[in-house]
Amino acid sequence: MTHAPAIRVRPARTSDVTSIVALMAPLVERRILLGKDLVELYGAVPEFLVAIDDEERVVGYGALHVMWEQLGEVRTLGVSEEQLGRGVGHRLLEALEVRARDFGLTQLFCLTFEVDFFARHGFEPVGEDAQLVATDVYAELLRSNDEGVAEFLDLARVKPNTLGNTRMIKAL
Repeated sequence: MTHAPAIRVRPARTSDVTSIVALMAPLVERRILLGKDLVELYGAVPEFLVAIDDEERVVGYGALHVMWEQLGEVRTLGVSEEQLGRGVGHRLLEALEVRARDFGLTQLFCLTFEVDFFARHGFEPVGEDAQLVATDVYAELLRSNDEGVAEFLDLARVKPNTLGNTRMIKAL
């Protein structure tokens, strides 16, 4: 009788980046995830959690990016093809939510094609004209060079890269 691999979630290490890139590749090719440069991924290691199987292989990854005092974004969440449907994404998202609460965040944002997955976890689609933050916070966020912030604000300059994606938000 074979046993299902035990999956655990832990903070990413720099040595995990090559595995994350390899797992991201098919999703980037299918335009489900935006590709990221290695320098960007190494710089974001503190934001990432990884799911590890019982052979210490990275089988999933996800990042939490703090955007503002109470607002964070779930970024670059993905699972290896072999592990799809086995709860790995669920475990990663739960761990990212715990991390978000530990940071004091009360809202999580994501930009995704996986609407059903995020909806099952309490995220709701954001309307086209929804005002998600106060006017003064919006003005501050406009100063950011971060593409994720631009996606959150639904700025025209990111529209070509986000076509078909759904902006979703969840109160923690």
